[in-house]
Amino acid sequence: MKKGFFFTALLVLASIASFAQVKWNADPAHTSIIFGVKHLGLSYVQGHFNKFNGTIETTDSTNFQNGKVDFTVDASSISTGVDQRDGHLKTDDFFNVAEYPAITLKSVSLKKVAGNKYLLLADLTIRNTTKRVTFDVTYNGVIKDPWGLRRAGFTAKTTINRLDFGVKYADKLPSGVYAVAPTVDITVNVEAVKQ
Repeated sequence: MKKGFFFTALLVLASIASFAQVKWNADPAHTSIIFGVKHLGLSYVQGHFNKFNGTIETTDSTNFQNGKVDFTVDASSISTGVDQRDGHLKTDDFFNVAEYPAITLKSVSLKKVAGNKYLLLADLTIRNTTKRVTFDVTYNGVIKDPWGLRRAGFTAKTTINRLDFGVKYADKLPSGVYAVAPTVDITVNVEAVKQ
């Protein structure tokens, strides 16, 4: 009886262990959230966010299939290298950071396509408006760093229409070209550390 109970307990523990979550935290010193948008139909202005936190949870240390991704960005940390422009981006014309301080991304699914290519389907929330977006993800591998930590790298890209999220600034030139294009390219470079 005791042997049977012990064996059953081992099976249960092994089953729980097999589904244990492996958590990875984005390293803020080696992670970047970058956006690019066309100005006056001529050139691209790029910017980034300085403050954010992000996690990835998996059931395996090297396989990120079905991983759960969760990012929160401090909208007021936006930076384009021009103080006046950054101040404008924080107003109600764009992010209205006083009323909507956070931008969030929560994964719906993360699926391997082939090789090191994945598709991330996620709910992106900007200005309290949530839309489902798809990121093309390149998995850059896992290493053990010189300090004994396990690190994983990813590059994720998508394009959104900011007007869909209530980022409403819509001045146009007499030619009909937007001063700030509705289309925004987003690139997220993530270096995540296993916890």
